[in-house]
Amino acid sequence: MTELATTRSRLIIPALGGLYAALHDSAETILRVAAGLLLVTHGYGKILNPFGASGMVESLGFYPGVFWSPLLSATEFFGGILIAIGLFTRPAAFAAMIVLAVTVYFHGVVQGEGLMGAEKSILWALIMFFFVIRGGNSHSVDAKLGRQF
Repeated sequence: MTELATTRSRLIIPALGGLYAALHDSAETILRVAAGLLLVTHGYGKILNPFGASGMVESLGFYPGVFWSPLLSATEFFGGILIAIGLFTRPAAFAAMIVLAVTVYFHGVVQGEGLMGAEKSILWALIMFFFVIRGGNSHSVDAKLGRQF
């Protein structure tokens, strides 16, 4: 039995199986593009002032801030563009995942906000982890090039 037939036989509304199958890759692509563009939006202010977060990154123990702050800016802004278009998806998502893991620590521990303060960063880190594992899918520049990390 094919995977689709197995899935279809287990659905409460079997007629939706075809829709789910048809939208499988598209839904993943929408998530990747949205996540990438939102990361770009978040990094836009930082890329305009790449040294602006120097004090913040040093407060987290990342010295020198003049090195880490532009790296943070580039990871969010350019990494978001790469994720959105699906080029070098895995390494860009990995870098973003590391940045987001640090924000989990920042909000949860440094700011003392606990889980409530870190929950968005945890969700974002897990979305990036998804793309580290899955790559860019068939609707990506990586797929068009026929090469992925």
